[in-house]
Amino acid sequence: MAFRPPRSTPRRVPPRFLFLAILILVPICLIGVFFHGRKVTYFLRPLWDTPPPPFERLPHYYAENVSMDHLCQLHGWSLRSEPRQVFDGIIFNNEIDLLELRWRELNPYISKFVILESNATFTGIPKPLVFTSNLDRFKFAEGRIVNGVLPVPSSRLKSLKDPFDLEAEHRRAMNGLLRRAGISTGDVLIMSDTDEIPSPHTIKLLQWCDGVPPVLHLELKHYMYSFEFPVDYSSWRATAHNYNSGTHYRHSRQSDFILSDAGWHCSFCFRYVHEIAFKMTAYSHADRVRRREFLNPERIQKLICRGDDLFDMLPEEYSFQELIKKMGPIPKSASAVHLPASLIENADKFRFLLPGGCVRESP
Repeated sequence: MAFRPPRSTPRRVPPRFLFLAILILVPICLIGVFFHGRKVTYFLRPLWDTPPPPFERLPHYYAENVSMDHLCQLHGWSLRSEPRQVFDGIIFNNEIDLLELRWRELNPYISKFVILESNATFTGIPKPLVFTSNLDRFKFAEGRIVNGVLPVPSSRLKSLKDPFDLEAEHRRAMNGLLRRAGISTGDVLIMSDTDEIPSPHTIKLLQWCDGVPPVLHLELKHYMYSFEFPVDYSSWRATAHNYNSGTHYRHSRQSDFILSDAGWHCSFCFRYVHEIAFKMTAYSHADRVRRREFLNPERIQKLICRGDDLFDMLPEEYSFQELIKKMGPIPKSASAVHLPASLIENADKFRFLLPGGCVRESP
């Protein structure tokens, strides 16, 4: 009969040590959730959130010196006998450099530049009328600018609870401003933020081709801080509309169609650090500024040059694969090809938007 060693009995953890471990771990977990709760939530997003229905992506054909007739045909559309009028509608905050870059880029194709600004941000912070005080920068578009101001009384600001309420008021005011600008049925209306810039050849397609979907989202290449930090092609909120009496100014999903590679979206692309800090507190997601040190100028400058996140957040993705792929700083690009022509033509003026220009100027 083979010898069998006696079985060892498992050692029990004394209750006092178990209690001590719980006493230590629970506060640590609570503190971690308190300071990093958003990170935990965003990391687990693939488990609790589902992506919106996918767009029907329309291929985008373009090459220099190819006729508009041929380009329209490639898209399955037909050439018009004359171009449509194009209205560029913007609700403006403080992106004065990007506004100049945008309007210089689109200037040959826009019938009216329609711009609305207010004496307060969406979050209720009083602000100067930045566009009105910089009109001299836009003399090249003189006679085609329709500028509106939405005054928000201080009593309204004190009672403001949800920034999206004030944002909705701006969009309703823009509807009236567009009518004042003379927009008519059949005209093209671009609805996008200042930093969402359609490419000129996209505008020409919308002008000259018949058969374009009446509401078309524009896929924009997304950059952060400057054109040195390309992120992806996730920007989709900009839209082009074949205007009619039922068209309302919005910045949300409005169609199932999206035109591929239709321009550029440059987020937080400011000349000065204090402009970035102001934007962080001014837009509808200002609740992401969870601690005062987030607005420290030295911190902001370091994060810009690293291509890191200002709000210490994880990427907003619907799959763990995409989330993990985008974690960490944005890789730098040394390419200044296929960027807005007005940026290259005015490179000295807009050096901060080009590769190597991450150190922001002093005001």
